[in-house]
Amino acid sequence: MDRSETLIIGGGNAGISLAAKLLRDGASGVTVVAPQPLHRYKPLLNYVGGGEATMADLERPMADVVPDGCEWIRDSVDAVDAAASTVHTRAGRTLRYSALVLCPGLEEDWAATPGLQEAYADGWAASTYVPGSTPQVWPRLSSLRSGSVVFTVPPEPASCGPTALKPLLMACDHWRRRGVLADLEVRLLLPGTTATGVPRADEVLEAAFADYGVEVLRESRVERVDPDVHAITVASPTGPRVLDDVAFAHAVPRYRAPRWIADSGLAADADPGLVDVDPSTLQHRRHESVWGLGDAAELRTRPSGGALRKQVAVLSANLAAARDGGRLQRYDGYTVVPITVSRRKLMLAESDRDGRLTPSVPFVDPITPRRVTWWADRHALPQVYWRRILRGRI
Repeated sequence: MDRSETLIIGGGNAGISLAAKLLRDGASGVTVVAPQPLHRYKPLLNYVGGGEATMADLERPMADVVPDGCEWIRDSVDAVDAAASTVHTRAGRTLRYSALVLCPGLEEDWAATPGLQEAYADGWAASTYVPGSTPQVWPRLSSLRSGSVVFTVPPEPASCGPTALKPLLMACDHWRRRGVLADLEVRLLLPGTTATGVPRADEVLEAAFADYGVEVLRESRVERVDPDVHAITVASPTGPRVLDDVAFAHAVPRYRAPRWIADSGLAADADPGLVDVDPSTLQHRRHESVWGLGDAAELRTRPSGGALRKQVAVLSANLAAARDGGRLQRYDGYTVVPITVSRRKLMLAESDRDGRLTPSVPFVDPITPRRVTWWADRHALPQVYWRRILRGRI
């Protein structure tokens, strides 16, 4: 039976950057369990969908990003027995741990939207949130000259949901430059009344929607899809509405946590089954040796890469404090949502758990869209990610 001091479930940004931080801080016995052969820098998927990046820009072999000194078990988790401090894998292994960190990410819940998976298979729908479909997005969007096109922002839980606006606003800018925007009927489905819940950021985005002529359907989501006739049924407060003759749908699927979290008694509730942690300390509410961070943890803040940087720092310190009997640090819910408002300008909505603005650069208003902010998001941050974040240096 394998044993680790710290067993991390998940090999995305959360799992790899935490493993690297722990090792850099002097920890030993760190293991990551992750099945995927590739590691992706997910924020660049939106730029692939906007024609400004390729899949090769955001993918690396998993073996290249697992930090030295960390054991990588290429397997999937089937169950956790927190009382026995064990994890059971799909390949039949039993892994023991002193501390368990859950950051497996979210899974597409295709069953929640009948017909959507078939629409993806047909190529009529795609999104930057599903990597296998991402390369189809820009060729479809850039070729449109008329007709109806629908974009959606996914309801929670989702990985930084409002960034699904990036392909919409980059495409609108492209269509305007090509002189075809007026011939397109562009609709946006928002799960809430506003795009981000950060008032100043929403003001900027509402102005952009109005400027591009986007029809915004609020408190709405895709109920079902009929790919044969290119129709989308939308659920809204005023009742169902059918959008017919849709030329293309950038429709993000619903998401949920892996089912083994709820099945193992570690979830806050049965649906969507997020890990039940104290949102400040990241420690499980019922099992002291279990911790959670990232998209699949119930942290009462919007998941993002910027949020993970804060979470990793707090959790690394708290794992050491729990081991040594020290005082736990607290995470204030900081998150950041980067959204392009055109092909070369981007705004940052930085806020804490209560929606208060928390800009990270003094004397600079991150809400104001800037070309330099776009350049940093598209070009600088990916290099920081590969060279520093995944190596535990931030």
